[in-house]
Amino acid sequence: MAVSRFAAQESAIAIAMIVVLVLINQGQVGITVRLSFFNRDWFNAIQEKNAAEFWRQLLFVFTPWAFFYVAIAVMEFVIQSMLIIRWRRWLTEHYVSRWLGGHTHYGMTLAGGPADNPDQRIAEDVNRFINGGDDGYGVYSYSILLISTVSSLVSFSFVLWELSGNYPLPGTNFYLPGFLFWVVLAYATLGTVITHLIGRRLTTLYFDKQRREADFRFSLARLREYSEQIALLSGEHAEQGTLLQRFRGIVFNYLAIVIKRKQLMMFTATYGQLSPIIPYVITAPFYFAGRIQLGVMTQTASSFARVESALTFFINYYTSLAQFKSVLDRLSSFDTAIDVARAESERARIVSRVSGKALALNDLTLLLPDGRRIVHVDRLSFEPGQSVLLTGPSGSGKSTLFRAVAGIWPHATGSVALPQGATLMLAPQRPYIPMGTLAEAVVYPAAVDDFVRDDIEAALVAARLAPFVDQLDKSNNWGQRLSGGEQQRVAIARALLAKPDWLFLDEATSALDEKLEGEIYSTLRERLPETTIVSIGHRSTLLDYHDRQIEMEAGADGLFVPRDKVHA
Repeated sequence: MAVSRFAAQESAIAIAMIVVLVLINQGQVGITVRLSFFNRDWFNAIQEKNAAEFWRQLLFVFTPWAFFYVAIAVMEFVIQSMLIIRWRRWLTEHYVSRWLGGHTHYGMTLAGGPADNPDQRIAEDVNRFINGGDDGYGVYSYSILLISTVSSLVSFSFVLWELSGNYPLPGTNFYLPGFLFWVVLAYATLGTVITHLIGRRLTTLYFDKQRREADFRFSLARLREYSEQIALLSGEHAEQGTLLQRFRGIVFNYLAIVIKRKQLMMFTATYGQLSPIIPYVITAPFYFAGRIQLGVMTQTASSFARVESALTFFINYYTSLAQFKSVLDRLSSFDTAIDVARAESERARIVSRVSGKALALNDLTLLLPDGRRIVHVDRLSFEPGQSVLLTGPSGSGKSTLFRAVAGIWPHATGSVALPQGATLMLAPQRPYIPMGTLAEAVVYPAAVDDFVRDDIEAALVAARLAPFVDQLDKSNNWGQRLSGGEQQRVAIARALLAKPDWLFLDEATSALDEKLEGEIYSTLRERLPETTIVSIGHRSTLLDYHDRQIEMEAGADGLFVPRDKVHA
């Protein structure tokens, strides 16, 4: 209920802000129309050498309206800034929750597909979508621009239509209603069509630009993450080649955009140079013939320019619109990829809670993301209190079986029955170590305040990490600071703190020597007497720490089947 009230409150605040901004925008359009009449009367006063009217228009018409315009412009900026950051916060939270909810991020990783670099889409594309980022325009900017443009179009079209009564068709005495309006409409339509024909490939090029830039940034971040492994293999030359190859793609894309924008700029710049001249070309003969005053001429030119600018919105913002369209396409494809991954996960929901005490697998088939079947289980159960070792050749689906039991593998059919209320924890071969303090890494995904400090220290000591007890409050990139074996022992310390009912160890001690591995298993048995441990491993010494061994054996159909191995 509290979340619903908060969402309703945020929605009401956002609507109120938008209403105020629209009203401010309409006020600015109204002031602009009023100043066009000031411009007419002021120039007429100049032509007539009417000093009193000149100063009256300047001091009592222009000055108050101009200062009022500045005041509401500042107010607009403040409200707009608050709306944008609130909007970005809401949209970021929306995408983060959809991406992380229900293990969707993992399902998207398995599926691959067009939604590359989701981190960049959330961090950059959301910002670009709302406000255009550091350059360009976003949905807010375009919304306000469109409202302002439509208002200006309507307001100045009326003015231009009325002014058309001063101008007959060239070479005749026939007055066509709205003559100037039809001229500017035809001119803007022709320019818009030509602009689109020249620049229609820009959207695709900008979409490709975002993808290439994101891939390059991801490659740099991944190199930093695996710097030690790359240094040990002396792989710097290979990494340099890969990075430069990706950057060459950015350069080629950049040059393609430059060529297309050059062509577009040649036309739009020419169009922009001609646009201010056309209304003067039309009105000049009437002015020189003494049929209109200077003020009418300037007001006609100003109104013509306003209407022409509104009608050529597409031309003026074509490049920015292409960028915005590419961002919109990236977010749309991201949304689609999330929906597909969620739908796949829902279809493959095989884990259920039952009233029994055993963990049971029934008619379970596991598939790879490409659809190939890899494991089939007719019936397999794990009794509580019984430690089990799962062995088999590499690629036989052992880890995949663990992930299916954990409920994160989406490519599966059948059922996995877990005891009601039982907690399950899976420790992979390479555990996740978040950045931050060591204490935060040890208790992850819980919070440090959820545990007593003495318990955290005791867990480290039990996991044979006593030298790090004094560093619990130190922030560091512990994923690189700790060795592989130390990282695995951090995962063991997590298990000692969490005390799960079922603990699945997926080669979670493979980086330890046999003596230390034995000590860790002895510690687990001693400190977690109520926990059922199921392990994956290849060392024969692991048999000493388990009551039962299950071997993954290949059947005649190529599927691997888990079978109990009987020892002599």
